[in-house]
Amino acid sequence: MSDQPTEPSHASHHLPTPETAAVDPTHTEPATASGSHPAQQRQRAIHLAQAVRHELQKAVIGQDAVIDDVLTALIGGGHVLLEGVPGLGKTLLVRALARCFGGEFARIQFTPDLMPSDVTGHAVYDMQSEQFKLRKGPLFTHLLLADEINRAPAKTQAALLEAMQERQVTLEGRALPVPQPFMVLATQNPIEQEGTYPLPEAELDRFMLKVRMDYPQADQELEMVRQVTRSTRSDMLDVQPLRTLMLAKDVLALQRIAGDLPVDEQVLDYAVRLARATRTWPGLTLGAGPRASIALIRGARARALLRGGEFVVPDDVKGCALAVLRHRVRLAPELDIEGLSVDQVLKQMLDQVAAPRR
Repeated sequence: MSDQPTEPSHASHHLPTPETAAVDPTHTEPATASGSHPAQQRQRAIHLAQAVRHELQKAVIGQDAVIDDVLTALIGGGHVLLEGVPGLGKTLLVRALARCFGGEFARIQFTPDLMPSDVTGHAVYDMQSEQFKLRKGPLFTHLLLADEINRAPAKTQAALLEAMQERQVTLEGRALPVPQPFMVLATQNPIEQEGTYPLPEAELDRFMLKVRMDYPQADQELEMVRQVTRSTRSDMLDVQPLRTLMLAKDVLALQRIAGDLPVDEQVLDYAVRLARATRTWPGLTLGAGPRASIALIRGARARALLRGGEFVVPDDVKGCALAVLRHRVRLAPELDIEGLSVDQVLKQMLDQVAAPRR
């Protein structure tokens, strides 16, 4: 924490060393390549994004789709809610991403007695100057891990809202900007477990994606057990061998380059039709708002960059639609009783809403 209300600077121990930054030729700094051709910048950004994906796959085994979703949110400038039963590697994935990122990283363990000021910061009285000084909380960082966010009550969860939407925090009447890029990666156990507080819809809507982590395949779990039991830390995979491949300016450059990828008017219309369809679809009592349409296009651009594309195609929109929509809709009680899930209803909708043909 800092005693001054200024934006935190990069700590020297977070910056990549020449050994870590130079080991991979894919480590580039797109932000410094302003004089090069846009196509060359895009290729460098694609190589960097794919190198980070490959690095994360070394630490998080059997969750390739989840890794792609998290990188989609990072490149799309959004936040991620990771849901899954304990032990699947939710926290490990965030720690691995922080290891590949040379910026500021903070972790908050959400508990029932956590106060909003523990997240945002507060004013403290300085005896020497006889004045109040603002002490920033862990929220002032680039990557924030909100671990088990649904273990804290609503007033503490809401402490994240302003920073997630407006990229600033108001302390003692002063609006203080958070560092850029800023990304919240929140983990939660399924709501039906004891001692949890469901996140309100207003907060859920601020997460670009809700990603579900499921059990790994048998061969992937076998490989995971093999690697973990070889490690000195016998209960988890180690992220220390991962290399730092990008800095804050690289992430901002990735976001800018992805944001410049062209989107055809028909693809834009497809994204809006998907979001609007949830509002009248049988079996859904609550539809997605306009933030969903925006998130679909931002996510599609990020996925296009991640796959090495030069423009957005309908499959990019469809590929991130479940993660964008599942936390923004509510299932009708009668379908819930029948045992249907939100994902099943959304998949039916995605199959029936016509995508534009190229």
